[in-house]
Amino acid sequence: MDTEAQPTERDRSSRPSDSEDTSDPGGPEDRSRFALSRVTEWVPGGRITLTLLACLLFLLVLSTFVLRPFQIPSGSMERGLRIGDRVLVNKLAYRFGAEPRRGDIVVFDGTGYFGHADYIKRVVGVGGDHVVCCDREGRIQVNGRPVDESGFLYPGDSPSTVPFDVVVPGGTLFLLGDHRGDSSDSRDHLGSPGGGMVPVGEVIGRADWIVWPFGHATRLQRPDAYARVPAAAAGRAGAHG
Repeated sequence: MDTEAQPTERDRSSRPSDSEDTSDPGGPEDRSRFALSRVTEWVPGGRITLTLLACLLFLLVLSTFVLRPFQIPSGSMERGLRIGDRVLVNKLAYRFGAEPRRGDIVVFDGTGYFGHADYIKRVVGVGGDHVVCCDREGRIQVNGRPVDESGFLYPGDSPSTVPFDVVVPGGTLFLLGDHRGDSSDSRDHLGSPGGGMVPVGEVIGRADWIVWPFGHATRLQRPDAYARVPAAAAGRAGAHG
């Protein structure tokens, strides 16, 4: 006697056939693919258009919050940065409590201080620093220490043909171009509002890389000469002017 249960007609009819299609995707991944497929059908160009839009959005976020390309507009930072060079500006360099340091190359908004534009210069003095030009050997002194700028100054340039003796107010920067004979910088605005100093808050970021042209691509390093400058006197470091 055959004791195996035999399916009834009702059992057979209640089972979906192998050829039947289900209208609801089986899981989250299937539903995501289904939704993406619907979107690509709706957008002209389909997946290619969506990919381009995603890349543009990524570049916009990157440029807004992390890195910004900047084209060198003049010869004021030669010999290191030439006209037409493109640098990447690190916009996170001075966030989360970090501050510009002597020797950094920074891009800043000069509106109201240097002119209505963005500028790129080297930080020579930070808040509290006593910056003097020049000592008996023609070198700039910062906090009593002479700085050997020969490694990056434009060939044939002197550190400055304009004498100055300034104390940098707290929260500001004293900025010079490396091509001193072709740079409008803090020296030229000592009598202007702000005394030639630029507030740290106007700094857009630190120039870290030359990325174009490829033959000139390099990382921009902070010179050791500035690393040996002593800290400003405690009384001057917190001074504001």
